[in-house]
Order: sequence, then C-alpha cells, then structure tokens
Amino acid sequence: MVRKTLNILHTESSCGWGGQEIRILTESQGMIQRGHHVVIVCCPTSTLYREAHHYGVPVVALPIEKKRLSCLRAMRRWLKTEGRQFDVINTHSSTDSWLVAAACATLKGAPPIVRTRHVSTHVSKSIATRWLYLHAGQHIVTTGEKLRQYLHINNDYPLSHMTSVPTGIDLLRFHPESKSLSRQRIGIKDKPTLGIVATMRTWKGHRYLLDSWKTLHQRYPDWQLLFIGDGPQRKNLEPRVQQEGLTESVIFLGNRQDVPDCLNAMDIFALPSFGNEGVPQGIMQAMACGLPVVSTSVGAITEAVIDGDTGYIIEPKNVEQLTEKLDLLMHDAGLRLQMGEASLRRATHLFGMDNMLEKMESIFYSGMKSTR
Repeated sequence: MVRKTLNILHTESSCGWGGQEIRILTESQGMIQRGHHVVIVCCPTSTLYREAHHYGVPVVALPIEKKRLSCLRAMRRWLKTEGRQFDVINTHSSTDSWLVAAACATLKGAPPIVRTRHVSTHVSKSIATRWLYLHAGQHIVTTGEKLRQYLHINNDYPLSHMTSVPTGIDLLRFHPESKSLSRQRIGIKDKPTLGIVATMRTWKGHRYLLDSWKTLHQRYPDWQLLFIGDGPQRKNLEPRVQQEGLTESVIFLGNRQDVPDCLNAMDIFALPSFGNEGVPQGIMQAMACGLPVVSTSVGAITEAVIDGDTGYIIEPKNVEQLTEKLDLLMHDAGLRLQMGEASLRRATHLFGMDNMLEKMESIFYSGMKSTR
C-alpha cells in the first residue's frame, strides 16, 4: 500500500547552532527527498533560519525564542491560519514545545505533536511538565536509548510512549579520504593531527582537551591540535593558547562547511563532554571517516563509542584519563588504524540516514492514526 505524503512542521525556538539544529535540517532534507513536504518555524535571528535556505528547506520566521505571551500569540496566530495543512508537528526545545502545546490546546483540529528530546539534561517532575510530555504530545523521540531509559527511570514516563531514534548522517559525504589531501584542502600542515568538531560551549570540554594537550605536545612535538567549531568559549580558549605558548601547535578554524575534509585531516577525534549530550553528530561523523574516538560516558555516547574497540571511554572532567588514552593512540599507529577500521564498520552499520528517516516516518504515521 502506498503511504500518504506527509506534511511535517518542525519548530525550534533555540537561536544556537549545533548538532540539534543540524539534525532538524538533515532530517527535513531527507524527508523532502522522500517526497514529503516539510516546513521549519524558527526565530528570525537564528542560524537555523539562515541555514535552512542553504539546505533547501522551506522556513518561516516567528518570534518564538521566549516563553512570553507575545510569543504564544505569534505561534497561535500562525497555527490558526496555517496549522491544519500539517499532519504532524515535531517540536525540539523546551520553549517551542510549550508554545506549540499551549497553542494547539486552544485550537480545534490541531495536528498531533511529537517531541524530540536531543540532550541528557534533567527534566522537571512537575505536573505541568508531565502534561507536556505525556498528554500534549503523542510521542517522545530521544536521540539515544540511554536518554529514553533515563526518562523512564527518573520521570516514570512509559517506554511505550518513547522511541530512540539516533541521528543519521550522510555516509556518501562522510567517509575516509586521504589525510594529506584533506590537510591541503583545509590549509593546515601535513602532520599527525588530534582534533575536535564541536560548538565551543562549556560542557563540550574543550578546556580539558587543552589541559591534556599541554602534556601531550611535550611528548609528541610533531603533532598538532585542530579545533573545528565556534561558540562562546572561543574567547577563553584562544587567549589561553597564546598565554601558554601553544600557538604553533593549536589551530582554530571556526565553523566550516567542509567538515568531511576537516575530519579526514585528523588521526584521532576527541570529545571530552561532561553534559547535555545525546549521541553527538561529531562522533558519528568522525567514526564514518574511520577515526578512533576518545570521549566520555555522558548521555548516550557509549551507544556509539565502544570502549577498547572503536576508541576509549573516559570519566568526564578527568584530564589524567584523557591524556592516558590519547597517549596510547598517538604512540601507536597500528592501534589507531585498528580502532579506526572498527569505527568505520560500526558507523556504516548503524549511522546511515535511512535508519533515522524510516523510524521517524513510522512515528509520524502512528501519531496521525492515534488522533483519528
């Protein structure tokens, strides 16, 4: 039986830029390629609004960045005139989830709501929040099984109301290529490279990687450290690199469109996060490029990185462990190759875009049926 073409509305109140926003765009793009219709509603000043045009995804700007009456009115007014064309609304952050839920509660014939939970932060046990997650919405999507289990154990949300749908990545775009050519393309020296791709937020742990690098650089002076990404912590990291005399070995390239080249320029990928993670896209992309990964046990990271197989898992904020595991990999090219090959096999098996799109389609269709 041929399934109905879906009309999907995504909402995102965050003005930030990172894996969450990229998932919204890649999922939307994938759904459009499958023949569905997708619209994103987001803030006019957000990076998401600008990038949606580059991804070819229709986007509408609304002032929904705060839990204010004016923002609720804007959302309700728009949904009242445009909402009935959609089969499902997929919300992504706390603010837009509340605005959409409140608006739909006062509108007849509003579409069902699916909430995607991207991060591992605490969820309030209040009656209002329980209503938001279990009654205002048809279903909860988490980006990792550990996030799903956390909501079940800590908030007593039924497992039947939640599905883990890890983010899919484009395996045609992220795959191993020549390290020398990749370094040439992004304009860095052709030498062994340790790197990170992440928005420079406190909890991503860049400062711990820099702490570790102070020791590692003395042991491996022929290596370089590559930072890909931008964010509020950059203003603290760059001066520190200068103060500690590391400018010759540490490279900041900011946000990049050529992330596959940046990853293929690396020999090792590190992400010492200590909070707010699902399964980070940077890790999945790095594994798809055949890199060993050193990361932490935060969120659902261990669903991607297998300790001792595709890399190493360390305790959050533990610089000693971080240094130890990076040292093992920097010292042993054979170990890097072995773990990198294991990463590639795992990424190819688990992280493809089709897995994510098929699961999300199924959830959206189920949400439509349950409201009939």
